[in-house]
Amino acid sequence: MATTKITERQRWDTLHKNGPFELKLFLSTRLEKKGNMPSSIDRYNDAATEIRKLLREALDKNEGFRAIGSKWSMSSIAHHEDRMHFNSFMNMKFPILASEMHPDSDYLQENLFFLQCGNQIKEISLYLQDLGKSLKTTGASNGQTIAGCISTGVHGSAIDVGSVQDYVVGLNLIIGPDPEDVIYLERHTKPALSNVLPDKINAKVIRNDSLFNAALVSLGSFGFIHGVLIEAEDQFLLTRYVRKISKDTALELARTLDFKNTTFKIPEEVDANGSPLRPYHYKVFINPYGNEDKYVVEALYKKKFDPLYKEKHGDPIPFMKEFVYRDLIYLFIKISERFPKAIPKFVKALNNTILPSEDEKIVGRLSEIFWDAGYQGRAFACSFGVDHKDSVKALDVLSQLTKDEGPIPGIFAMRFIKKSDALLAFSKFPFTCMIEIDGIQWKKSNKLMSLEEYTKRMIEVLKENNIPFTIHWGKNADWGFPKLAEHMFQDNVEAWMKHRSALLSKGMAKVFSNNFLKTAGLDHYEENASEDLIATIT
Repeated sequence: MATTKITERQRWDTLHKNGPFELKLFLSTRLEKKGNMPSSIDRYNDAATEIRKLLREALDKNEGFRAIGSKWSMSSIAHHEDRMHFNSFMNMKFPILASEMHPDSDYLQENLFFLQCGNQIKEISLYLQDLGKSLKTTGASNGQTIAGCISTGVHGSAIDVGSVQDYVVGLNLIIGPDPEDVIYLERHTKPALSNVLPDKINAKVIRNDSLFNAALVSLGSFGFIHGVLIEAEDQFLLTRYVRKISKDTALELARTLDFKNTTFKIPEEVDANGSPLRPYHYKVFINPYGNEDKYVVEALYKKKFDPLYKEKHGDPIPFMKEFVYRDLIYLFIKISERFPKAIPKFVKALNNTILPSEDEKIVGRLSEIFWDAGYQGRAFACSFGVDHKDSVKALDVLSQLTKDEGPIPGIFAMRFIKKSDALLAFSKFPFTCMIEIDGIQWKKSNKLMSLEEYTKRMIEVLKENNIPFTIHWGKNADWGFPKLAEHMFQDNVEAWMKHRSALLSKGMAKVFSNNFLKTAGLDHYEENASEDLIATIT
């Protein structure tokens, strides 16, 4: 039988030390050993039984329950003061069989994989690699669990692909302690599986687009995500370039995403007519304290897989480990090593820093280019989503705030991602520009505003300038800002809460709520929510 170790705790913290937060019980479930239970499906179902038991205990004691993965989020979204469940030992993987495919499915059977919640992105990538497959995109790092990524809407690194949740095609949720509380959910307009696999895992099938899109970015509050059905693709390579280009060109590309007609051209990356190719990924790095006339940009181009790429180009991982641009936090570490005692000196160093260019071409798999971000110190990260057409205006507004009312020990970057259908996905614009501010935490002083003040002022200045925006759910923000969720997502907020109310009993909605949900104003429960919201649509 699956076993859960329950440890009394007084506090819990995120990977980047954004707490600490109070905690009563820390739970960690390990699967039954394969030698004792050879059937993978039996072991998966055994784990589901164990989770239902844990949910019963939480419900009976009127306590909350929160699943966590790699502690990657910098907000308190993963925290619950009562019970926190560590998922990472629950990492089974299943290829989908031909007999398990829905007869009307448009998906290729060989591209579908069923993953247990605790699988980390890095281990999924290695599993798929052995099968000649790849994830479509990941976040900037690969240490998160798949369930954690989709729950917070971790944004991908690809302009025309979207975020991690956008290649999820099915969800196995445990919404309560009873056997009938195990469900398999997918879209009715794009079914993937027949009832064969759901029957094997004792799950009730619901095919409903609107419920699926509500549960896809669930903030951990639509039940326990036990399994995720993803669509992978054939393995591919990425060629990575880092260049310094004119500030005007870099920002014009951010505003238009018109790579064909830009003056930014990498000779190896052009079409038959000599026009620049559209990159898989485009990122701009900005020092708000500098006056550079050039910006550092990162461009990645997708290539057909070549099994001899390492022999031809070298192993990409050692290069990626050394690159300052892989994670902006590393830039701050390098500078703060020179100025360990005073943030003002750190900021002065930023004022005089011009980001160097990196001209070496790197070729590797997705999992090698977006490698580990190993820093686990006291970091902060703010990330605002705006329509890419508003990206330059939003950058100006936020940079001006940072200079006029700061300084703060951080630096800016912009990334671009395709729209998501999830109701509360922060990638809600046709192409969303994520304006990221990353750095190391600091203490308020007579010279430095606090992080709390800074996150509030960023919201205020965007509103004052009539720039529609969203915020990354897993990043630092003033989540208690009045009516913030409604301002960002309008009617989708009410629709999300109605679907949640229809899916969960009142008692289980309370179990799956936490202070983050309450602070964000998303914990409302509608007792008479229509059953039609969770009905299968045929």
